Amino acid sequence: MLESEDYLGKDAVELSAGIRAGDYSVVEVTECAINRAEKVESSIHSIVTQNFERALETAKIVDNSAEYLQKSILAGFPFLIKDLSTVKGLPATFGSNLFKDNKANISSNIVQKYLNAGLNIFGLTNTPEFGLTLTTEPIANGVTRNPWNLEYSTGGSSGGAAAAVAAGISPVAHATDGGGSIRIPAACCGLFGLKPSRGLTAIENKLGDSWSGMSVGHVVSQSVRDSAAFLDIIKLEQANLFPLPPAPKSFLDKLGSEPRSLKIGLQLQHPLDQAIDNDCLDGVKQAGMLCESLGHKVEEINHPIDYGPITSAMSKLINTHIFQRVHARICQLDLKLNEADIETSTRIVAKLGSEVTAVEFLQARDLLYAAEVTMAQFHQSCDIIVSPVLTKTPAKLGWLNMNSNDMKEYTQRFRQYSGFTSIYNGTGQPSMSIPLHRSATGLPVGVMFTGSWGSDQLLLDLASQLEKSQPWPRYVPNVQESA
Repeated sequence: MLESEDYLGKDAVELSAGIRAGDYSVVEVTECAINRAEKVESSIHSIVTQNFERALETAKIVDNSAEYLQKSILAGFPFLIKDLSTVKGLPATFGSNLFKDNKANISSNIVQKYLNAGLNIFGLTNTPEFGLTLTTEPIANGVTRNPWNLEYSTGGSSGGAAAAVAAGISPVAHATDGGGSIRIPAACCGLFGLKPSRGLTAIENKLGDSWSGMSVGHVVSQSVRDSAAFLDIIKLEQANLFPLPPAPKSFLDKLGSEPRSLKIGLQLQHPLDQAIDNDCLDGVKQAGMLCESLGHKVEEINHPIDYGPITSAMSKLINTHIFQRVHARICQLDLKLNEADIETSTRIVAKLGSEVTAVEFLQARDLLYAAEVTMAQFHQSCDIIVSPVLTKTPAKLGWLNMNSNDMKEYTQRFRQYSGFTSIYNGTGQPSMSIPLHRSATGLPVGVMFTGSWGSDQLLLDLASQLEKSQPWPRYVPNVQESA
């Protein structure tokens, strides 16, 4: 019998090993996940679609099928999908009222990979509208609260996933990252979050790339090894739209090798000259000292990229992709853009996207290709860049409002809060947030580590080394009750 206390203390790899060993059943693990969700969801609101009954039915089938458990080492494990990826037969709102009655008729490629591995999907997690901001407070599906303090944001856009994992509903959950959306929620909720290299993992949909290759899918997790195990499920065996980066046969099997002595550069200045809170700077400096104590060579660096033109180029690409998504839906519903039930900033983004010319689109992509080359050259003399994830600790709920009447203030706050993560979506490099610090008030502070394209295994090995040297709390044991 798997007790809830035992469930909360284990990661997905350990729970799945217990299933295969016969220590407990898939039904027991699934019931623990659902019971925890029912206990904390009224406080955090991380799950927007419950698939509990179907998941329990699937769990019963798995328990009576030895063949099913052969699909992967994680077969039968209860899993949550972010509501930006589609699961056939379940609602697919993408955090927007524009899709409030929409049901998915296919599962996206990454979800199909999870299903092929035997994962048991028991719900969909909250996201801001189309994943477009740094907090998770969509009008369509409501506010998600940070389990560490319910007055604060989980980050975005994988805020529902991060809240669920931090609250102990599941030790790992699917997430996506188009500008920081794995790393930012991981930082805000005290979790590990790796954005894989472009080209390593399954593309998001059957139409082509996602946000011109800037957006990738993976997970947020309590442990590093869960991240490695789930990366094994979604990694590609041959190149698809993009070159295939080097990768081991199994990231999990390779995990645990002590990394060689690395050259690590600390980035202590904001790339767009915004102020950085001491809590975030202290996290980077202390991470640098920890790395030095482990035998790595650490020094301050100046980042080689001029962020201004790059962020402008990325905005043009994202705006165009959002217009493409919104335009297809409003044509389907026979609406005009100004009639669409979308949030204020989304409407502005879509309108800007409609105005991007083909030449501007190609120029933006060319600028990102040039940035890739610059970063590849830089990493010949610097293995890892360490920086803040955000400029401040988790924001209070309501501080960053996509539907604000003052879009100038919203834009200023967005720029003030962010700046470090999105560049690596443009260049396609792997980048991770590790929960190595806490603020003076006890809120999690993530530290970002970024390597060269294709260095995913190196990042995981470094993360594992840091996890062993400075373990972090896996989850919030006693989530507050909502007011």
